[in-house]
Amino acid sequence: MLMRTDPFRELDRLTQQVLGTTSRPAVMAMDAWRTGDEFVVEFDLPGVDPSSIELDVERNVLTVRAQRPVHEDTGEMIAAERPRGVFSRQLILGDNLDVDKTAANYASGVLTLRVPVAERAKPRRITVETADRPQAITS
Repeated sequence: MLMRTDPFRELDRLTQQVLGTTSRPAVMAMDAWRTGDEFVVEFDLPGVDPSSIELDVERNVLTVRAQRPVHEDTGEMIAAERPRGVFSRQLILGDNLDVDKTAANYASGVLTLRVPVAERAKPRRITVETADRPQAITS
């Protein structure tokens, strides 16, 4: 049996894994950083209906889901480069964050999550008393 080889098949497969396809969209892009006493995460979700965004926290795993609907037009599609369908991303959050006080805001196609650092994880000063006088020790 004679088989034709396609030198670009592996490149196409890799591209689909990284960028996704219309049936399996790529993972949503995100930035995350800590500023002061809060952890901030931003997800790029342009064109997503805010009512389709779901945030779930189970233990210390935060799951973000959103959906960009498929066009229902009957016209001929000329280009389809923006992924559509359901997007999902999971973040494992450390025990030093207070996930119960997470705040979420969606504006201009960006979902912003703000998770405060738990009080028990913040640096604190402990006073050690001696027979002579109290003395502060920084921990």
